[in-house]
Amino acid sequence: MRDFRDSKAMAQTLRESLTTKSIHISHSESLELVSKMLGLTDWNTLSALLQVERRDPGIPAAERSTAAASYPAIPLRDLVPFPTATYPLFVGREKTMLALKDAFERQREVVLAVQRDAAIDEPRLENVYEIGVLAQLLEIERLGDGTLKVLVQGRRRVVIRRFVGETGAFHADVADVSEGPIPDAPELIQKAVRRFERYAAVREVRVPQIWPHLDQIRDPGRVADVISTHVVLPIKDKQSLLATLDPVMRLKRVDALLDISALPRSPTLEATWHRALDYANRRNHQYATVEHLLLALIDDADASAVMRGCKADPGAMKAGLLSYLDNELKDLVIENGGDAKPTAAFARVAQRAELHAQQLGQPAVTGANTLLAIFAEARSPAARALGEQGVTLAGVADFIVRGIKGHGLSLASILTLATRT
Repeated sequence: MRDFRDSKAMAQTLRESLTTKSIHISHSESLELVSKMLGLTDWNTLSALLQVERRDPGIPAAERSTAAASYPAIPLRDLVPFPTATYPLFVGREKTMLALKDAFERQREVVLAVQRDAAIDEPRLENVYEIGVLAQLLEIERLGDGTLKVLVQGRRRVVIRRFVGETGAFHADVADVSEGPIPDAPELIQKAVRRFERYAAVREVRVPQIWPHLDQIRDPGRVADVISTHVVLPIKDKQSLLATLDPVMRLKRVDALLDISALPRSPTLEATWHRALDYANRRNHQYATVEHLLLALIDDADASAVMRGCKADPGAMKAGLLSYLDNELKDLVIENGGDAKPTAAFARVAQRAELHAQQLGQPAVTGANTLLAIFAEARSPAARALGEQGVTLAGVADFIVRGIKGHGLSLASILTLATRT
């Protein structure tokens, strides 16, 4: 029986068979089809598995499969990590906290595995993507609500061969992948860096000072990883970049994505964005939440027009949100103040809003897109506040449909966009 090691031969056979039926596909298309037939996301992931198998052809397959190292694991719901980058993670699942305890008692290394579906609390191997990152634990802090905040730094890509939680803690068996020698691609690096600089200027992206200047890095793969860390993309697209092992191909894909992803915020939404952060800063909140954002959207011309169209009472909503920010978020107050940072949920709303605007063909993201994007955070106080005022996902989507008549998008299409991640 054939398995993934026969993928190239399978792709060739498939292509030849289709040709006899007057169906012509390219070699790359046949590889993608075979990847999906084998239950993998795409050819990049399958290629990674093949590289692991080819690392030492002199070792029997059985020995190669047992050579995988085992590590404590952290399943990630809404983040795709990249090597060399540092990430703060907030951990609440008991099995993840047990994995962290195990890691700190051992070598302080963990496997970061990205979940295919964020709603799954007990992920198994089939619920995580095949390519993950081996990371080093730097700091750990127990928060007042019993959860943990940890700081991790990505080290290198790995193939996840086994992912279990039956032992009480999440663990993964992984094998290293090789990206080969560093290729020489100075022109591509300069082109991608210039495009990222424009992207960062529009988005106010701040690359930490500890990072080297991108134009001084000679490894196109590392440049791609640094940029990928800061680009707003759907989880699936970012994971596809992580799984692209060829350094030049990865940077080419990043460069192309920068060209289509740099959709600016409208001037009105730009002011709303700063107003939301200001609401957090005034209260010395360490983080700006979706509730800070919704409060700011009440005074956003585009978002408020949608709310009025849904018969909401802006005054009542504002009073409820102010009470929540002042009384329920005291644990976010820090003594020294400083600039508030958007929470992961805040960032997800911004990401969804941009995707909505792109799909609608808008020149910029507006408050209406942002309001629609809040509904995907169904458990948030912001979503509850909208519901209490009779502002529903269907109502907002219907308002947007009527506002963009002529673009060929139905109410169902808008609802689909609103629930995408």
